[in-house]
Amino acid sequence: MNANASLPRRTALAAMAAAAALVLAACGGNGDTGTADTSPNPTTSASIPAGEHNQADVTFAQGMIPHHRQAIVMADMAEARASSSDVKTLASQIKKAQDPEIETMSAWLTAWGEKVPQGMDGMDGMHHGDASSMPGMMNNQQMDDMRDASGKAFDTMFLTMMIEHHEGAVEMAKTEKEQGTYGPAKALADDIITAQTAEITQMRKMLGTS
Repeated sequence: MNANASLPRRTALAAMAAAAALVLAACGGNGDTGTADTSPNPTTSASIPAGEHNQADVTFAQGMIPHHRQAIVMADMAEARASSSDVKTLASQIKKAQDPEIETMSAWLTAWGEKVPQGMDGMDGMHHGDASSMPGMMNNQQMDDMRDASGKAFDTMFLTMMIEHHEGAVEMAKTEKEQGTYGPAKALADDIITAQTAEITQMRKMLGTS
């Protein structure tokens, strides 16, 4: 009899314990979801990229990529049309430095969900004359003039235009250093200022001796 009586009691106690466990789990689950899923995760994933870079960083990368691409087109011309071995060596040096920088900046823009500029010669989306709105960029006529030149005349034209091109890049890099917040972009800007300022000095000397 006792065994029979205690069976319903045990069943009832077990049911109560199960119900209590469910209540506790529900409360704990809501608490966890509220804190982990709603607060930290979205806030963290949203704030980390925003805190790492700003619009100045995006503008720097989107501007410097086509700027570098045009410098590489100019360097390719020099390798084919220059008469001076020093000009050809400089052109190769410019390509070697700027190709990987384009890849780096493209990777940043992709990670940030921003548009990566396209185009083989850095003039993508630009109409005649619009390129000059970016510091140091050559317009279509200037690029055509370079394609038509050769020998010593090309050397002089290349050095003169590349000095202007580099000065524009230095100006853009200085703006990034002042206004950007993304550490690697500011470091790249610093590298560009150092390397291209040295190349400007080198090219001015080459022009002086030609």
